[in-house]
Amino acid sequence: MRIDILTLFPKICEGALGESMMKRAQEKGLATIRVHNLRDWAQGKHLTTDDAPYGGGQGMVMKCEPIFAAVEELRGPATKVVLMSPGGRRFEQKIAAQFSTAEHLIILCGHYEGIDQRVIDHLADDEISIGDYVLTNGAIAALVFVDAVVRLIPCVLGDECSAADDSFAKGLLEFPQYTRPVEFRGWRVPDILLSGNHGEIAKWREQKAIEKTKRVRPDMLEQ
Repeated sequence: MRIDILTLFPKICEGALGESMMKRAQEKGLATIRVHNLRDWAQGKHLTTDDAPYGGGQGMVMKCEPIFAAVEELRGPATKVVLMSPGGRRFEQKIAAQFSTAEHLIILCGHYEGIDQRVIDHLADDEISIGDYVLTNGAIAALVFVDAVVRLIPCVLGDECSAADDSFAKGLLEFPQYTRPVEFRGWRVPDILLSGNHGEIAKWREQKAIEKTKRVRPDMLEQ
């Protein structure tokens, strides 16, 4: 998979993408992730990428010209253009799984008070929000999106069963996990996990996942 991230603040992305699972995915050749400064496609002496909104209002709006220029230079026949925006559809695990099969993603990071609507109408293939809140800029949201998508590419995770056991993968939150020591400050690991009975352990884990989901995210069970 190839991913191109277009942002006005590339350093926000570069550090996180050079660590942990994202670093290993790139070293294995499973993902190629490049971060681009949108100003590289801006025109004029000051490389302007934003301007005041028509109709008045506070803040600045990202201009469409550099965004169109960048995408048109980078995209190919199989490219999907994704805009990170609080006005998009809410990101979920099943959406991450769908994007994990893509050949090439271009991710647009919104900033300031918004982005020219013509980008949304005529350039972006999808508009994604990571939640019902507003961030300082879209680069932070892009990191969340990329991490959730790339880790689902086959062979990225060390244990191929890890993604299948994640929270949300089966429509439930994940069951409780324990490791050594068996007892800490009087709190003991549940005996069932020490029994070696894998069938009963699987039942226990499923029940605990259901209980937690019912307590914390009952809306998931309703769905």
